[in-house]
Amino acid sequence: MQEWILNLFKQDKPVIAMAHVPALPGTPRYDEIGGMDLLIEKVLPDVKILVGGGVDAIMFCNEDDRPYVFEAGIEQIAAMTRVVTECAPDDIPFGVDFLWDPNAAIAIAHATGASFTREVFTGVYESDMGVWAPSAGETMRFKRLVGARDLKVFYNIVPEFASTLGTRSVAQRAKSAFVSSLADVILVSGPMAGEEPPIDFIKEIKKAIPEVPVFLNTGAREENIAEFLSIADGVIVGSSLKLDGDTWNPVDQERVKKFMRVVTQVRADTTNA
Repeated sequence: MQEWILNLFKQDKPVIAMAHVPALPGTPRYDEIGGMDLLIEKVLPDVKILVGGGVDAIMFCNEDDRPYVFEAGIEQIAAMTRVVTECAPDDIPFGVDFLWDPNAAIAIAHATGASFTREVFTGVYESDMGVWAPSAGETMRFKRLVGARDLKVFYNIVPEFASTLGTRSVAQRAKSAFVSSLADVILVSGPMAGEEPPIDFIKEIKKAIPEVPVFLNTGAREENIAEFLSIADGVIVGSSLKLDGDTWNPVDQERVKKFMRVVTQVRADTTNA
């Protein structure tokens, strides 16, 4: 495991929990009556429960800006920056994800003092939003331009709501993202939020690039996290920590406790192995 993982998260196999932000201004589901105050009122309790439940980091994401687009509006960027600033935890690291504008994610993360960001930075896909072809070269240059040198970039190479165009294996794409596009972490997702990927994907990537952290990005649950963390170096978890396991519900304190109890046991077993 790379040393920066332990330095940042203070744990082997870190758990990064999602703080899903309700629809932002300018998007179809935004609540104009509740306004910005309502966004903060909904996100802040989730963050407090997650931190109190022992997760190692928080990831803020504009999950309900459906339908998603590839270029964020300035009103979304401004609103997301305020929400993250007011809801960010004081005692554990946090990251920013923006669906699906990598430059927006970099800008918000840098402005709010985030330690990492998650995005689809590279590859070509057919998706719900149309043909998807992000440019890692442009985004990494933007990252350097704004001075976000220390911001860690998590590359989602199996994005939800999309299918890869081309014939390269998942391991080949992961190795390429690391070598040519400077990924700090490789993320592996299922076909939709809350759905798990084949565990063999993670095994193949770990074999191809053992020196790079590989995290499970979707589908983590109390019932499967021990198996996934036997291979993966960490996990990003959201839906299964919500009431009834529903992405759009508030965080459930009991689900957080049960999930982290399993993770704690996995870490202990790994240490003692």
